[in-house]
Amino acid sequence: MANIINDDIIEKVHDSSDLVNIVSEYLSLKKTGSNYIGLCPFHNEKTPSFTVSETKQLFHCFGCGEGGDVISFIMKIENLSFVEAVKFLADRQGIPLGESKKIDKKIISEKEKIYRINKEAARFYYYNLINNEKPLRYLESRNINKKVLNQFGLGYAKNSWDSIYKHLKGKGYNEEYIEKAGLIGRRKDNTGYYDKFRNRLMFPIIDTKGRIIGFGGRVLDNSMPKYVNSQDTLVFTKGNNLYGLNLVKKYSDRKRIILVEGYMDVISLFNNGINYSVASLGTAFTQNQAKLLKRYGKEVYICYDSDKAGTNATVRVLEILTKEGVKPKVIVLPPGQDPDDFINANGLKEFEKLLDKTLNYVEYKIFINKQKYDLSDIEGKIKFTKEIAKTLGDLKSPIEKDVYIDKISEETGISKEAIQKEILGKNYSQDRRFYKDKYINTRYRNNKNKIMPIKIVLESAHLTAEKTLIKLMIKNRNYYDIIKKYLAKEDFLNYECYALANIIFDKYENNDQLLGLNSSVILEELKVEDNIDPLIINEIMDKDIDFLPEDKVKLIEDLIGTIKYSKLKMERKDIIKEIQRIESKKDKDEGDVGKFKSLCLKLTELDKELKSHI
Repeated sequence: MANIINDDIIEKVHDSSDLVNIVSEYLSLKKTGSNYIGLCPFHNEKTPSFTVSETKQLFHCFGCGEGGDVISFIMKIENLSFVEAVKFLADRQGIPLGESKKIDKKIISEKEKIYRINKEAARFYYYNLINNEKPLRYLESRNINKKVLNQFGLGYAKNSWDSIYKHLKGKGYNEEYIEKAGLIGRRKDNTGYYDKFRNRLMFPIIDTKGRIIGFGGRVLDNSMPKYVNSQDTLVFTKGNNLYGLNLVKKYSDRKRIILVEGYMDVISLFNNGINYSVASLGTAFTQNQAKLLKRYGKEVYICYDSDKAGTNATVRVLEILTKEGVKPKVIVLPPGQDPDDFINANGLKEFEKLLDKTLNYVEYKIFINKQKYDLSDIEGKIKFTKEIAKTLGDLKSPIEKDVYIDKISEETGISKEAIQKEILGKNYSQDRRFYKDKYINTRYRNNKNKIMPIKIVLESAHLTAEKTLIKLMIKNRNYYDIIKKYLAKEDFLNYECYALANIIFDKYENNDQLLGLNSSVILEELKVEDNIDPLIINEIMDKDIDFLPEDKVKLIEDLIGTIKYSKLKMERKDIIKEIQRIESKKDKDEGDVGKFKSLCLKLTELDKELKSHI
C-alpha cells in the first residue's frame, strides 16, 4: 500500500479536507474568534478545551494534550492506522488511490445524489409505517416500542409495484439514480421500472456519519425470501458495513461489541438495554467487517442462532476474527433460539448471564464437536480428538496448547503424548512412515470388530515402568515368570504396552521352550493391530536393559510397586469424582446415600493402602 498512498495523495487529502467540517460531524463546535471550540472527544470534560483552527487546519486540546491535523484526528477518533485514515479521507473526498491524481467530482456528485434519494426513501417508508396498522402490530408483537422504532428509523414498503418509484419521481429524482440507489429495477421488457422492496418492514442501513447507504427489508409473514437487502452501490458495499454501527458509535463505550445475524436481533437487544450489537448484512462475514468489530469493541462477542447454519457461520467468523488478531468469544444460546427470541422471552439479566459463560475459539470448537461425536464410543473419541487436534495445532502459545492438551486428554482418556503427535501433523506423519518402514514395513489391517482398550493418561513413572517391564519380558523368560505372578496382561494400561503384553503372554504360555522373544516376531504380530504408535514401539524395542541395575529381581519388584501405586491413585481419583458427583445432586435417593457411604469407606481404605506403598 505504501506505493499507492504516496505524498501526492496525502497532499490531496489535506488540501481537499476541511478540518472544521470533519470535526463537526463528531462533536458540536462553537466559533470563538478565529477558532472553534468544543468538548474534547478524547477525554471527559465539562468545560470546552478542544480547539480547532480553521486557518491552520490543526486541532489541539488544552485538557489532554491531543493535537494534530485532519489525518491525526481521523486516526484517533476512528481508531485507524495512518494508511487507513488516509484511505478513509480519500474515499470521503472522492480521491482515487490509483495512478489518477484528480479528484473525481462526478463520483462525488453521484454519491451525493444517492445519499439524498436514500434519505427521502427512508422518510417515505417511515411515513408508511406510522400510518399503517399491519406493520405496527407486527412491531408491537415483537415488543418494539416507538422510541426504538424512531432510533432505528424503521419503515414500511407498501404492497405495491411502483410506490417508491412514483414518490421519488414526484420529488424530482431521475429514475437512473433511483435505480443506482438499488430501490427500483428495470422491467424485463424495458417498459418501465418496479419497486424492489414490497410489503416489507424496512431497515435503513446507516453509516457512522449518519448517512443512509442502503436498506434491508423483512416480510411480515412466513413467505420467502424472508429478507431482501440492497444491492451494492456507489455508497454501499455489504462486506464493508455492519447494521447498527451508527448507534454503537453514538451510545456505546466501545468496551464490548456483539455480532448477531439479523436486523431484529440488533433491535431487540437494543430495546432491552444492549446498545452495542451489530449485524452482518445478508452476506458472508468479511475481513473488512472484522476490522470494524475490532475498531468498535475491545471485547468482541459472536451471538448467532443456535441451529446448524448458525454454528457453521460462527466457526467461519471465529476464523476470520482470529486472523485479524481479535480474540472473540461466543455466546451460546439454548437450542432453537436466536438473540431476538431469547432476550424477549428471558430478559436482560438472563442474557447477561450468558455473557458470563462465553466460550473462546478453542472452547467453542470443543463444545460443538462434543455435540457431533459420542465420547462414550471409542470411534467417537478418536474422531473428536483428531478434529480438536487441528484446532490446537493453530495455537501459537505453547502454554495455551499444553493446557488444552491436558483437558482433552483427561476428557477422552487418550494420552497427552498421542494428542501432541497428532497435532504435529505432517512432520509426525513423516516420522511414522520412517518407523513403520524400520520396524513394521506394512499397512495396518482393519479390525473393526476388535475393540482395543482406550488410551489412558498415565503418570510418567507408571508409563516408564510398563515399558521397562515389557522389554524385560521380551529379553528373558525368567523375568516374565516373575512379572506374571503379580501382573496380568490387562494390568498394562498403556495402549501399546497392552498390545505387546498380549503377544508376550501368548507366546510364552504356548511354548515352554522359549527362553526369550525375537523382536521381529513380535513386530510381525503387531501388523493386525489398529492405531499402534510406532514411536512408542520403537522406544521399547530400542531400550537397553544392560544399563539397568544388576539386581533385576529387585528392579522388577520396584517397577511393579510403581504400577500398583499409580493404579491406586487412579482409582482414588475416580472415587473422588463419583463422590463429588453424588454431592452435587440436588435430589439424592437412598441408593445415592448408600453408595456415598460405601465410596467414603473405600476412599479411607485406599488412603491407608497408598500410605503403605510410600
